[in-house]
Amino acid sequence: MDDAHDLDDPVPGRPLWTPGEARVRRSRLDGFRVSVNARFDLDLADSAALHAWSLAHPGHFWDAAWDDVGLAGHKGDVALVPGSFATARWFPQAHLNAAETLLRGPADASLPAIHAVREDGRRRTVTWEQLRVAVGACAAALRAEGVRPGDRVAAWLPNAPETVIVMLASLAIGAVFSSTSPDFGATGVVDRFGQITPTVLVAADGYRYGGRRFDCLARLREIRPQLPSVRRVVVVGHLSEQPDLSGVADAVGFDEWLGAHAAGPARGEPLTFDRFGFDHPGFVLYSSGTTGRPKCIVHRAAGVVLKHLQEQRHHADVGPGDVVFYATTCGWMMWNWLTSALGHAATIVLYEGNPAHPSPAALFDLADRYEVTLFGVSAKYLDATRKAGVRPVDTHRLASLRTVCSTGSPLGPDGFAYVYDAVKHDVHLASISGGTDLCGCFVLGDPTRPVHAGEIQGPALGLAVDVFDAAGRPAPVGDQGELVCTAPFPTTPLGFWGDDDGSRRRAAYFDRFPGAWAHGDFASWTSHGGMVISGRSDATLNASGVRIGTAEIYRVVERFDEIAEALAVGQAWDGDTRIVLFVRPADAGDDPAAALTPELLERVKAALRTEASPRHVPARVVAVADIPRTRSGKIVELAVADVVHGREVRNREALANPEALELFRDRPELRA
Repeated sequence: MDDAHDLDDPVPGRPLWTPGEARVRRSRLDGFRVSVNARFDLDLADSAALHAWSLAHPGHFWDAAWDDVGLAGHKGDVALVPGSFATARWFPQAHLNAAETLLRGPADASLPAIHAVREDGRRRTVTWEQLRVAVGACAAALRAEGVRPGDRVAAWLPNAPETVIVMLASLAIGAVFSSTSPDFGATGVVDRFGQITPTVLVAADGYRYGGRRFDCLARLREIRPQLPSVRRVVVVGHLSEQPDLSGVADAVGFDEWLGAHAAGPARGEPLTFDRFGFDHPGFVLYSSGTTGRPKCIVHRAAGVVLKHLQEQRHHADVGPGDVVFYATTCGWMMWNWLTSALGHAATIVLYEGNPAHPSPAALFDLADRYEVTLFGVSAKYLDATRKAGVRPVDTHRLASLRTVCSTGSPLGPDGFAYVYDAVKHDVHLASISGGTDLCGCFVLGDPTRPVHAGEIQGPALGLAVDVFDAAGRPAPVGDQGELVCTAPFPTTPLGFWGDDDGSRRRAAYFDRFPGAWAHGDFASWTSHGGMVISGRSDATLNASGVRIGTAEIYRVVERFDEIAEALAVGQAWDGDTRIVLFVRPADAGDDPAAALTPELLERVKAALRTEASPRHVPARVVAVADIPRTRSGKIVELAVADVVHGREVRNREALANPEALELFRDRPELRA
């Protein structure tokens, strides 16, 4: 047997799985270590030594990573001009286009680039040749609409091939791509896209989830007038081949649009790529704060693709011919991560719908059908399948499966044991953690090292990850503190849209520990060099991997006359995080709970579901008589979260009404 695992492990610290020597030597991570040793005349013995070297010589590391993943384009002679997070420059002489790397594909263009599966059973396969033709036509259509380098293309779409095509075409002409999923309501879409003034909006007529059809055209008619920068609305027929576009100004169907503007490979011309500097923007992603509209995080196209390919190749052992699947929507950064796998000449698998529909084993059926090699899901999904008694090891082949990735929330020891007991005995389980803010991972898997229950294996190559105590000092092993990064990396955001002086960016990441990126996660190192993530340390909610700003909830809830104010926190619950909403009724009297009637509660949830998204609906709504606030009048979510979790409250002296904190302690509503 190549590898070993031990599920019945009564000894703390003993690994669940250890890669055999042959598997280590076959891994692309170890091959990279060998090549680095040869290139720089080194004697790095293992991945830990490789990581240490990558921090000591970041320019050499990222230069070697570019070559190892085979990024297309001109690299230049300089990989890094050292500086702070704000002043460091990556590959200042480079000229490239990220889409060129993602579309190079295998020599045989008839092989599949994309398998797309919908929960109702509809399946589509797009070959590399078909993908290039479609991207060429889409790029020509965007140019014909007047889209220029730096303009924004917004996609309100399901996880379907059309979304990948629009993204690649946008990058090919130097436009900036931004997406969100169709389950967002009109307010959520406008809050995001309205800030970045897109030139073209591509939307779906609807989507399917859990066996139901959801129409998006009514919302699109509401959204369109609120995006005055949009010149063209392109509608993908997801529910109907001929969607009714009446009432949507400047609208055209997707197939008609491509056909009218077809060029490039569609007319026998080669697909061309405009090349730009390494800092050219390629993506806007959204990460909500505690006040105001969502933050629009601007990322380099080249930086994102380089980071993703490096993570996938070295930490998840992805290479040519692999089949990569991740259960995600287009509103989560893992969609960007998944699509980047095309750059390995790998096939990607898109799934649109409820991952447990029509059965809890639906995704494992997909893994067998398409011979998936990397199977990515959320920790919540693994926990749900475990509780449902799903045992793929007894019902599925999974012969090709080498790697299982888990993210979105911390995967607990039970989840680790479940994978090795009930999914596949001989598999690399890579728990990973990062975020939208860097569009990548801070800590993740290592195919050359043992897997320990409940632990992420280690830090990402090239990232100076640490855990700080409250005073900004490295925390001892086992002590919980703040996850930080102490040196720049290629996916440090270019900035926030509209944050001209950089003040919001500094406040988001650098005010807590000057000179270091504070990510907003509680974390601790383990004795094995791994890490345990314990949840969010800031007021941004993180429910099953989707980051939600509390302000997005308050804007909906506080419009109700019956509610004076609200406060939302994330509560660690059953291996995940659930949203708890506290409300102070406007007319509570002596019994706030009585004012929160079932009818009012249902109206609040319905409003959040339709105006924001289903993810914004809290798991618990609790009435309270008062809400704590600072002396300047700001409500204090972090202090309430500390009370809910039984932690010590910091800076009580800053509160105008600290006695209100006791209203949140040991609430019976939060015990079930």
